[in-house]
Amino acid sequence: MVKTVAIIGGGSSGLCAIKACLQEGLEPICFERTADIGGLWRFEEYPEEGRASIYRSVIINTSKEMMCFSDFPIPEDFPNYMHNSKIMEYFRMYAQHFDLLRHVHFRTSVCRVAKRPDFATTGQWEVVTESEGKQETAIFDAVLVCTGHHTEAHLPLSAFPGIQKFKGRYLHSRDYKDARDFADKRVIVIGIGNSGSDLAVEISQTAKQVFLSTRRGAWILHRVGDQGYPIDIIFTTRMKMFLKKLLSPSMVSDFTEKQLNTRFNHSHYGLKPKHRILDQHPTINDDLPNRIVSGRVLVKPNVQQFTETSAIFSDGTREDIDAVVFATGYSFSFPFLEGCVKVVENQISLYKFMFPANLEKPTLAFIGLIQPLGAIMPISELQCRWATRVFKGLNKLPPRQDMEADIEQKREAMAKQYVKSQRHTIQVDYIPYMDELACQVGVKPNLLTLFLTDPKLALEVAFGPCTPYQYRLRGPGEWAGAREAILTQRQRIIK
Repeated sequence: MVKTVAIIGGGSSGLCAIKACLQEGLEPICFERTADIGGLWRFEEYPEEGRASIYRSVIINTSKEMMCFSDFPIPEDFPNYMHNSKIMEYFRMYAQHFDLLRHVHFRTSVCRVAKRPDFATTGQWEVVTESEGKQETAIFDAVLVCTGHHTEAHLPLSAFPGIQKFKGRYLHSRDYKDARDFADKRVIVIGIGNSGSDLAVEISQTAKQVFLSTRRGAWILHRVGDQGYPIDIIFTTRMKMFLKKLLSPSMVSDFTEKQLNTRFNHSHYGLKPKHRILDQHPTINDDLPNRIVSGRVLVKPNVQQFTETSAIFSDGTREDIDAVVFATGYSFSFPFLEGCVKVVENQISLYKFMFPANLEKPTLAFIGLIQPLGAIMPISELQCRWATRVFKGLNKLPPRQDMEADIEQKREAMAKQYVKSQRHTIQVDYIPYMDELACQVGVKPNLLTLFLTDPKLALEVAFGPCTPYQYRLRGPGEWAGAREAILTQRQRIIK
């Protein structure tokens, strides 16, 4: 009997989940609550409930060679950093090439996923879906949850006394669509993550004045690195990872912070945080220093309280304002998974950020529920390749106590490294995490063998960017085009 797999969500993780199932000879059915694929990356004029929402101008901050699916390079005439419309174009090409759309049930939401009474022996799930007002129940051998972690706005209004009295407009960044709504207004953007800094820059083109309020500052990286190469191409190499292991975290921080301050001194711009650069998910923005130096964006400390028409900051200053944008991130939950997993303060106990350790059978996995220092698409894809092999019984998970020890060890490491915040609960480092997954699947590149058999390729794998193609060189799911893709990647970057 062919095993059936329910895939929840038709975004980037859902698409590679369908493909991984097909490659392993499983039968996928993907449930997508909207009428189209793309998830987070599909721009819509109005935010839809339960779906991530972006604004019109969003450009991704990972470059194309680092974010593509590992056996389907992004066309070389696409820009290195793609606008959301180009990302959608790529997803459609991928879906068409591998004939994925016929496995998607659109306008179908998942209401409930529950263990069957005989779960301990079969590992099967009962999945209740709803489409056009009609509910249906079906039995599945396994479930892949691909709903991501950008669906529910985290809006901590209780931390901002007086906001209820404020007469102006306030909104979460997920409801922002266009800077024209803020023409000639005085606007506060709260939060200096990637959304906050992007919105401060964009709104400052039309607003009278933008204030960027941050509790603890941030280190700002640029998309464009040395010699004009994308920053992730420069940083994400096996050689750099090896050097990082040799040096202490404070030495790595000293070196990187010095480089960033050479570009613009963070203290002079009111951005220098108390924490070190490795302690927080980095903020990537090329334009923020220009907007600050031209006075269009003023950096302010935390808002202490709001009045009807103004904001009072923790340094005692007061500014009249018309609108507030909360770029305060997201929280995630899985209401359809009654009692199978618990999310507390954005924390969830999953082995390798994928498998609940307490299930009698490993037939449920979460895909893309991570915040990587790097692109998420290749990580989701590799997670799917592992999960489908576990579902088939080709790979085994360790005993429960070993999984729980691994979960605890990762949680402690994260708490030790990162500043406590909403988004630092599912943080992973790109190469170490990809290699960890690759070891499970049996596709981690063997550098020693490569140096002996193919030195030209070995040099690019060791010293060049760690692109997703590296995980298609050998083992299950090997792709004949991987070597060529690695050796020609620099040409596509500078094309």
